[in-house]
Amino acid sequence: MQSMAYDLVVIGSGPGGYSAAIRAGQYGLKTAIVERHSKLGGTCLHVGCIPSKALLHASELFDYFQNCEEYGISCDNLRLNFPKIIQRKNEVVAKHAKGIEFLMKKNKVEWIRGHASVMGSGRVKVESDGGSKTLETKNILLATGSEARMLPGLEPDPDTILSNIEILNLKSVPESLAVIGGGAVGVEFATAFHRFGSQVTVFEMLPHLVPKEDEEVSKELERVFKKKGIRVETGARVEEVTKRNGAVSLRVRLSNGKQEQFQAEKLLVGVGRKPNTAGIGLETTRVQLDGGFIKTDGFMRTAEPFVYAIGDIVHGMPWLAHAASMEGMIAVGHMAGKPVQPIRPERIPNVTFTEPGIGSVGLTEAEARARGHKVRIGKFPFMANSKASILGHHEGFIKVVADEKFGEILGVHIIGAHGYELIGECVAAMEAEATVATLMHTVHAHPTLYEALGDAFNSVYGLAINA
Repeated sequence: MQSMAYDLVVIGSGPGGYSAAIRAGQYGLKTAIVERHSKLGGTCLHVGCIPSKALLHASELFDYFQNCEEYGISCDNLRLNFPKIIQRKNEVVAKHAKGIEFLMKKNKVEWIRGHASVMGSGRVKVESDGGSKTLETKNILLATGSEARMLPGLEPDPDTILSNIEILNLKSVPESLAVIGGGAVGVEFATAFHRFGSQVTVFEMLPHLVPKEDEEVSKELERVFKKKGIRVETGARVEEVTKRNGAVSLRVRLSNGKQEQFQAEKLLVGVGRKPNTAGIGLETTRVQLDGGFIKTDGFMRTAEPFVYAIGDIVHGMPWLAHAASMEGMIAVGHMAGKPVQPIRPERIPNVTFTEPGIGSVGLTEAEARARGHKVRIGKFPFMANSKASILGHHEGFIKVVADEKFGEILGVHIIGAHGYELIGECVAAMEAEATVATLMHTVHAHPTLYEALGDAFNSVYGLAINA
């Protein structure tokens, strides 16, 4: 058994893990990153954010060309080459996996292949086909991520019952797709495959789609989905799933209490994720768990000295790649003695790549009122934005939740064209502790989608120009 000494060993190479490793290399820490799979990048790169957005982009292009007559463009004999779309998705993923390998070498981070487990503070055991080795290290960063949950009694397969992994490698577009789960995964794939031509039905057990968003945003997404022809059943419980003749049959208890039988060629199960914290040696440490998730402080420290945790395995943090990346850089900065601020969950943006797109940060209106804030609400519709008219995407709005007394920005909620991009200005404003007045006096270029933000912040005080 070999022994090696490091300043930091990172377990897991998703966005949080590789970002932390790169930052550690930049700080001059001798760093190793352990990954059990054959490629770096984790769930996000290989079966999550990147491939799903590649499919969404292709579906958006196809949708544009299908509906381009109003722009004065005729597309005769328009065809969908779905295998080519999958091929390009794979090429994008492969390119970025190679890019991460390059960044490890550039920053002198050693990549060790194998399954890692903690052996108390300061030691990590790595097992692979080539044997096992023990890594001696000053610090350990746990970044093992999560995996999709499956409904009890169901197992994913490439033909009928799909998770986020199988749906990314379909060989053709299904005629019909049932989706269980109206969170980000469910509504994004519903968007993509509806554009590709599937008949899509979404079942969500809670009262609204994207239930973590402001209620008005959720209702708008449901309205637009139904208008586009996506069937949405909220408050619905799937009671039985049966495979029949190469398809799927679902018995569903609807919100009105009635049972209905649904048939679909494919079923996507998108009911959340579970943390990968089993089998990594936590029993040898003082790390504290809550429902399988690791408890940390704002600097991502666990109860075990010199052991940090980031990403989807952390209790109370969102399952977002960009959250994991920032958590990783905060953890490394802290262990390196650099000036860093603890993570603030209310400053982490949430983005969903539907049409209309969703971007949000901070408190919803309901959350702000529940915390005792006296709030002022500003709201501006994209119908009144000139660039939205040019693009032909009028759906949605921007909603600002502000403190009544001081004009503090408590939250911003966007649903509309490229809402997932527009939220960036609001995140920066909140991080800089800007007020509504600051954004009211910020010049926004015309004609752009983001100038709608200027009107939205002005609308807090009833001063929007274009509405």
